[in-house]
Amino acid sequence: MTGQTSASGLTPRVFALLSTLACTALGAIALYSSGLGLLDPKLHRAAGFALALIVGVAAARKKRLGNIDGSVDAKGLFHLVTDVVLIVAGLWSIWSFYFVQTQMEEALYDVTRADVWPALAGLAVFLELCRRLWGWGLFSVGALAVLYLLFGQNSPGIMAHTGFTLTEVAEALWYNTNKGVFGSVTNIVLTTVFIFIIFGVLLEGTGAGDTLLKFAFLATRRTRGGPAHAAILASSMFGTMSGSTVANIVGTGTFTIPMIKKRGFSPTFAAGIEATASSGGQIMPPIMGAAALVMADLTGVGYLNVIIAALFPALFYYFSLFSAVTVEARRQGIEVQPLSVEDKITRVDLINSVLFVGPILTVIGSLLMGLSTSKAGFYAVLVLLGLSIINPEVRNNPRRVWQSFVDGAKSGATLLIAIAAIGILVGSLDSTGLGLKLANVIAAVRGESLFSALLVAMAGALILGMGMPTLPAYLIIILVMGPAIQALGVSMLTAHMFVFYYGVASSLTPPVAIAAYAAAPIAKANPLMTALMSFRLGMSKFIIPFIFAFYPTILIIEEFSLLPFLWIVARTCFCIWLFSSALSGFDRGRLSLPEIPLRFAAAFGVLMLGPEFHLPALAVGIALILFDVRRARLTTQQEALS
Repeated sequence: MTGQTSASGLTPRVFALLSTLACTALGAIALYSSGLGLLDPKLHRAAGFALALIVGVAAARKKRLGNIDGSVDAKGLFHLVTDVVLIVAGLWSIWSFYFVQTQMEEALYDVTRADVWPALAGLAVFLELCRRLWGWGLFSVGALAVLYLLFGQNSPGIMAHTGFTLTEVAEALWYNTNKGVFGSVTNIVLTTVFIFIIFGVLLEGTGAGDTLLKFAFLATRRTRGGPAHAAILASSMFGTMSGSTVANIVGTGTFTIPMIKKRGFSPTFAAGIEATASSGGQIMPPIMGAAALVMADLTGVGYLNVIIAALFPALFYYFSLFSAVTVEARRQGIEVQPLSVEDKITRVDLINSVLFVGPILTVIGSLLMGLSTSKAGFYAVLVLLGLSIINPEVRNNPRRVWQSFVDGAKSGATLLIAIAAIGILVGSLDSTGLGLKLANVIAAVRGESLFSALLVAMAGALILGMGMPTLPAYLIIILVMGPAIQALGVSMLTAHMFVFYYGVASSLTPPVAIAAYAAAPIAKANPLMTALMSFRLGMSKFIIPFIFAFYPTILIIEEFSLLPFLWIVARTCFCIWLFSSALSGFDRGRLSLPEIPLRFAAAFGVLMLGPEFHLPALAVGIALILFDVRRARLTTQQEALS
């Protein structure tokens, strides 16, 4: 009995130790490759996936067992054997990739029948890990891509392709450094994104996140929304670091949601505003959940250009959230109150603010000096590690920095597992040409209307992104919908930004609104009602991509002209206010039934291209607001007299 107990306790410790060692090695590789020297590409990718495999199996095992120590009964033994088989089969398949690539470099080498089996084993291993770590959505994407490559020749209509043998499938999806599991997307993640994932987790672990939250409360203490506005501000800053909507909700929501409820907002509204604000962190420069880095590589426009282009659309989104909270506070009669937070901004907080400002300035300064994005991330990590000693909590417990480093590498490893499924999709689409076929279909459906084509693209993007983390959602959508949107005549960067917004918006879209479902338990709110509230509050995220698709001057780096830029910025802000108030049915007072559709019509009319449309709409909108102001003033006077 004692032997069984010790064995059951030993197994989790062994997996935990292997995971920590693998994370340490991954972190070290990321630091070396981003700042010190280049690794052989095939070795870098093979080592990255081998270490991610170990981390992924350990993480999936911990997720499955929870707090159970892993008993050595029949079920526990079965799980242990399957985990070991996954690791062994995965390492065998990765070694086969490295061996075949080496042979291809040294001499002419064709993938043989014997090479097929390790490739198929590798595909099965990483798809199973995707299922365990990321759920059925991402697993289904990868599995369907493999099945389509194998059996798609029997598909109807444009879906049919010429057919692929097992050897060709293995070559397209496994033994390839341009597409497939080890393709260009994996290279971007390993060489550029990985160091920024570690950087984001280190920012949080060294205390920068806590300091940002305090400053957010201080900055919004004079507003009606108070903690609701603070949640928006904190989530915008915290979310750009974390790279995960759910992590953002957990990091800020556990503190902000109770404060929002205490101010007088309903639990559903408190959870909804936190979910929408946290998902918005993914569109906020400079990091944008690491998607900005990938977008820069895929579009070739440069990282600085991407974050400049993303700035005003993100500000519009957060302005819409501030507007929604203000309107809701007016509707519920919530007034400005003293900030009921015990923690004041102290001298230590002011010093700790350097932990955020210093590394971000390092990133921007490095890029302005012409250094690569990965090297900018490397120097930012070094600066952050050097500055971390100014935080007394870090000095008292230096281990938290080490733990953050390991946690960052673990986040990168689990992301790499997701990227394997994305790579499979890339290989399948590239080999069959399905993306271009879909582009032709959308071109045929749209006729001469860019707007109708963008609506089709929006619907497809929302469906493809449902239940996905930010980066995988963006990659899947751009791979499938990107060629179609570019065929509409919009630029490459605009197309990428368009689908990226809907990849993020999919986390708020019922029925698979993962952001709302993460926030609801914290607020003790109904998950479905929270999802509907989040959808309403984040509605502007569905409009903003259309604005920069039709008015690319908002992206600044494309077709920029000052007067048109200022004009569309003013019209967009006015549209957002009309839209937010119409959705709530309230402005300075309750809106009458005819006012609501009139505000909706004016909001959309203000954005139309022709002045013969947007000028009358602007006049109607101004008239509606003046009417509301006059009515509120008369109501106040009547209440004073009575």
